[in-house]
Amino acid sequence: TMNDIRLVSSCDLQGLKNVLDSIELFPSELLDDMISDYLTDVDSEDIWFTKIKDSKPVSIGFCAPEKLTEGTYNLYALGVCSSLQGSGIGSKMMAFIENHLKQKGHRLLIVDTSGSSEFLLTRKFYEKLNYTKAAVIRDFWKEGDDKVVYAKKLK
Repeated sequence: TMNDIRLVSSCDLQGLKNVLDSIELFPSELLDDMISDYLTDVDSEDIWFTKIKDSKPVSIGFCAPEKLTEGTYNLYALGVCSSLQGSGIGSKMMAFIENHLKQKGHRLLIVDTSGSSEFLLTRKFYEKLNYTKAAVIRDFWKEGDDKVVYAKKLK
């Protein structure tokens, strides 16, 4: 259920690192630096969220506002524990963050991904959730690897 998805608190850190260690999103040793502003600054606009199963985090999500925009957020990370992938958790995580942003009055959520064949399932995932392929920047990540930007209007 959606109720098992909530904003991250500091007690989730080790569990989030375990999730990261099970997938290839980013190295878990980077998490402390990435999340410190969110955990220590009450005015931080970063949003970290997770699904809890059996009292443990089984997913990780991170989005932050795009600088100099009004109400536009970028989803920088979304990952589900490898043993639970394909069970609908990613879609529920997206529903949670879209709803959360909408309630806070934000307008637009964008996701940057890759045009490479390794990211085909990622692109299909966002398309299935009614994200629009808004832009393609050729050779962005490296020669032959395009950046594909998906966007969804939240209101």
